Amino acid sequence: MNATHPHELVEHALGLSRTDGCVVIADEQSTANLRWAGNALTTNGVTRGRRLTVIATVDKGEQGASSGVVSREAVTLDEVEGLVRAAEEAAHAAEPAEDARPLVEDRPCSPDFTKAPEVTTIEVFTEFAPALGEAFARARAAGQLLYGFANHELTTSYLGTSTGLRLRHVQPTGSVEINAKTADLTTSAWAGAATRDFRDVDVAELHEQLTRRLAWGQKKIDLPAGRYETLLPPSAVADLLIYLYWSAEGRDAAEGRTVFSKPGGATRIGEKLTELPLTLRSAPAEPGLEAAPFVIAHSSGDTHSVFDNGLPLTATDWIRDGELTNLVTTRHSARLTGLPLTPPVDNLVLETADQSAAPTLDEMIARTERGLLLTCLWYIREVDPATLLLTGLTRDGVYLIENGEVVGAVNNFRFNESPVDLLGRITEAGRTEPCLPREWGDYFNRAAMPPLRVDGFNMSSVSQAS
Repeated sequence: MNATHPHELVEHALGLSRTDGCVVIADEQSTANLRWAGNALTTNGVTRGRRLTVIATVDKGEQGASSGVVSREAVTLDEVEGLVRAAEEAAHAAEPAEDARPLVEDRPCSPDFTKAPEVTTIEVFTEFAPALGEAFARARAAGQLLYGFANHELTTSYLGTSTGLRLRHVQPTGSVEINAKTADLTTSAWAGAATRDFRDVDVAELHEQLTRRLAWGQKKIDLPAGRYETLLPPSAVADLLIYLYWSAEGRDAAEGRTVFSKPGGATRIGEKLTELPLTLRSAPAEPGLEAAPFVIAHSSGDTHSVFDNGLPLTATDWIRDGELTNLVTTRHSARLTGLPLTPPVDNLVLETADQSAAPTLDEMIARTERGLLLTCLWYIREVDPATLLLTGLTRDGVYLIENGEVVGAVNNFRFNESPVDLLGRITEAGRTEPCLPREWGDYFNRAAMPPLRVDGFNMSSVSQAS
């Protein structure tokens, strides 16, 4: 990148501002990646990028305030003024913003605000790459083919405002996905992991999982559509509950538009969603899943507001001991609905009350008389927001369990399920562990979930997808 540090771009933009308020966000991102196919590395690379976002606000008296937001990539110092003027022009032309609130102030500045951005390099894979090479050798010997990719990102965000905020956050985000296939390509299995630095990724353990699933898949069993007792692994649980989290917007619920609505402008806060002592929560300081401790909003929407930039984030229970406790709100929607102010946090954890007594997935398999074991879900889409009915497909391994043992792989299915309704049919929850959501991992990487036993999971039709 150019010699100008991101914090200097922020200060320069704020110095050029002529409107009543201004927020500037500089994001500097670096990435490193590896790809492999057929038991051999194919490509690797590193990238760098910079984005500058300027949010200008204009006080329009009794009408309120308007905002103008302009973002550009790879901005140099000489280009900052044009960006500021474009944002100001947009703010003057805009109608008063519904979510307008005074800009956040009176917050301690980050002591490292002027520090250079952190950068990832290909060296992040120093331990991972040799372990992957060893997995390639084992796969060749076993007649397997490994495909996949590993990606690491470091994003350093600098947030400055005309009210004096100067905040900095460094967010590492990493993931690895491995597909294993038999030599004739008739059987496949998937495993993935989320990580902050790749030092905690156990490639041998991931390969062992894949080898075990490929062995299960040697016997093929056809099953019809229907409702089955089903074990959902953490990845599948994450994909369902992340969508629930994204749909838990307080204003929409209060206005009667979601599964969390009650008649007469009320919400379902305080209602039991499951009889099990399950808690769904987020916390910026969650060990291993650390996320930004303040709002970083590049635009306004149902769950975020540019006027809230810099607002501190705290640990929040969304469901506590089975009871819906909070919904996502901005300062605007909290005031509008009377709900507590609970902005979203960029991580999600589901856990039982007593983790020490929670079983592993293998222990849950061993106590299953007859049921299905999924690997993961994909192509998830919303069917009905009023019930949060989702549809999607199974992928890379659905297995039949009989008398505590996996006896073979069955065909794929299309499923139709509401994660809210599903909560009420959970009969057992296992031990919570960090996991990579298969469907939403590119958008929401920081999750820890338990395996779940669900009664009557709705496999609505047989799918020919492989």
